[in-house]
Amino acid sequence: MTQRLREIPYNYTSFSDREIVIRLLGADAWQTLDALRSERVTGRSARMLYEVLGDVWVVQRNPYLQDDLLANRDRRGALIEALRHRLDEVEKRREESGKVDPERSAKVAHLIAAAHGAVDRFKRFFEDTYDLRKRVKHELARHTRKDNICFDGHARVSHVTDATDWRVEYPFVVLYPDTEEEMAPLVKSCIELGLTIIPRGGGTGYTGGAVP
Repeated sequence: MTQRLREIPYNYTSFSDREIVIRLLGADAWQTLDALRSERVTGRSARMLYEVLGDVWVVQRNPYLQDDLLANRDRRGALIEALRHRLDEVEKRREESGKVDPERSAKVAHLIAAAHGAVDRFKRFFEDTYDLRKRVKHELARHTRKDNICFDGHARVSHVTDATDWRVEYPFVVLYPDTEEEMAPLVKSCIELGLTIIPRGGGTGYTGGAVP
């Protein structure tokens, strides 16, 4: 069954529902969801699952939202709690209908488990990002001015693509060295930190060489 409709909310990207589900939950989860859709048994539970995926996806694709949530632990916690609450509601509905159709119940359980895994990774993303930003800034500030090390949404959005307009992933950090002498130690530290280096000039290339 090929689903052409977009049902994941807040999806203003070129990614289809299928691509988003596979990215967040895995290919098996998409096959399970597609099978349930073909049986025409999805409804409120499917909408709540899509709402969870939509919330996660919109934050993943918006560095400004990421910065806001990184700076506000309470707001971040409230979002995670809301995601868990929706999944708990799906679980309640699964338990109520499980006695009627055990096979379908097992499929829904698989999706719920995959969605909880996605929320776990979503939560860890902020914790890991906070720690890595702190490490990166401390290390790279030894070689260049601190305001040359940019994690903010504007810098990341400005360097997400070149003239190809391919917007695949956002860079983790953007560096603006002042001198040629800063380059070698910056490159060395980036390698030690496990960061992939993407050289960039004016961003006018048509080969995607500056696309993260």
